[in-house]
Amino acid sequence: GSGGFRKRKHDNFPHGQRREEKENVNPSSALMTSFKSFQLELDTRHDKYERLVKLSRDITIESKRTIFLLHRFTSAPNGEEILNESEVKLDAVRRKIKQVAQELIGEDMYQFHRAISPGLQEYVEAVSFQYFIKTRSLISVEEINKQLIFTAEDREETTNMTSNSHDKEAHTWSLKVTPVDYLLGVADLTGELMRLCISSVGNGDIDTPFELSQFLRQIYDGFTFIGNTGPYEVSKKLYTLKQSLAKVENACYTLKVRGSEIPKHMLADVFSTKTELIDQEEGL
Repeated sequence: GSGGFRKRKHDNFPHGQRREEKENVNPSSALMTSFKSFQLELDTRHDKYERLVKLSRDITIESKRTIFLLHRFTSAPNGEEILNESEVKLDAVRRKIKQVAQELIGEDMYQFHRAISPGLQEYVEAVSFQYFIKTRSLISVEEINKQLIFTAEDREETTNMTSNSHDKEAHTWSLKVTPVDYLLGVADLTGELMRLCISSVGNGDIDTPFELSQFLRQIYDGFTFIGNTGPYEVSKKLYTLKQSLAKVENACYTLKVRGSEIPKHMLADVFSTKTELIDQEEGL
């Protein structure tokens, strides 16, 4: 009748009969054994994926803290102390990456790439930012991967001092940053360089904005060669890169045209106002 529940198909079978069929299933059959092995494999893979997500989150947090520390380089009285402290923080990040490499021993990294990619991108951004402050150049992906070769610490003393090459390889593993993660990390670096430009002008450094402008223009020219052939994330971050370049070039234009008539302590406020106007024009 109206308002009644629809009778389900399996309701035609008595509940006692379904219970008997369930009890009659042989748990040691080949089919049940196969499904139990599948269950164990999927649960193990899921647990490993969750552990990698947590490690990637820790890597992201520590890398951001390193970037915030490096922004104090322009205003700190002793920049070497800032660089040394940032190196200590990056060593702690690499220890986290070492745990990721240990989790991926014997596994295909690309099956877990989505879990670790955000952390690796943030690490590339932090390392490249520190490298730029030191050398005024861009670190290569090969140099980053050299820093991600780890060696296990042997806690047990061995009586036999001669060890073959196979044993040495067994205690050494690495985690390689993919080209996509490297490109996305470099794209995020441009935003930090834009902030470095504004902060350096506020501290009275007039030469850094022009140097950053040329550097960002070279990075932007390199990304334009990729175009629409690269991954979707690269083309999406290319727009943000273009914005950062426009803000730095606008700062250089203001310095060149009106730098002599604006006091140095007011230049940062002028650039902040210009940045807000650019964002409003572009609908941000």
